[in-house]
Amino acid sequence: MGVKKISETRYRDDPGRYYDDFEVGVTYEHRPGRTITEADNSWFTILTMNTHPLHFDQEYSKKSEFGKPLVNSFLTLAIVGGMSVSDTSQKAIANLGWDKIKLTAPVFNGDTLYAESKVLAKRESKSRPTQGLVTIKTIGRNQDGVSVIEYERTFLVPKAGHGVDD
Repeated sequence: MGVKKISETRYRDDPGRYYDDFEVGVTYEHRPGRTITEADNSWFTILTMNTHPLHFDQEYSKKSEFGKPLVNSFLTLAIVGGMSVSDTSQKAIANLGWDKIKLTAPVFNGDTLYAESKVLAKRESKSRPTQGLVTIKTIGRNQDGVSVIEYERTFLVPKAGHGVDD
C-alpha cells in the first residue's frame, strides 16, 4: 500500500478535521507556501527579545559561516506550525505537546517554506469520551525541497458533532 497524500485546500467554510477524520499514515500537504522576508525576521526577533545579532546584524552575519543573517528558528517553527493548522488542528481543543523538534538546515531571508504533516497515531481520550488525541509529524522544506525543520505534535481534537462550531 502506497503513501496516501492529501493536498486539498482546507480553508473553506469548515476548515479543520475532527478526530474521526484522521487516518494513521495519511500525509497532508500544507499550501500555500510562505516566503520569509527580512522584515518578518527582524520584527519577530525583536518581538521575542532574541538579541543574537546573527538574526538582524548583516555585518556581524557576514563574518559567520553562513555569510548572511539566519532566520530566527522560532520564526521557522511558528510559520511551519501555523501552516499546518487548517489541515490538522483547526478544530483542536488544545495542543498537548511538541516533541523531537529538529532544525535540519538553515533558513535565510527570501527562503520560501512549504510543509506537510503525517498522522503518526491517534487514540480516543480515556477521560473525555467525545474527544481524541492525534499525533502528527510535520516537516518544513525550503523552495529547493531541503528539510529545514521537523517535529512531532500531539493535540486534543473533538469527535464529529462535539466541536465548538457544532
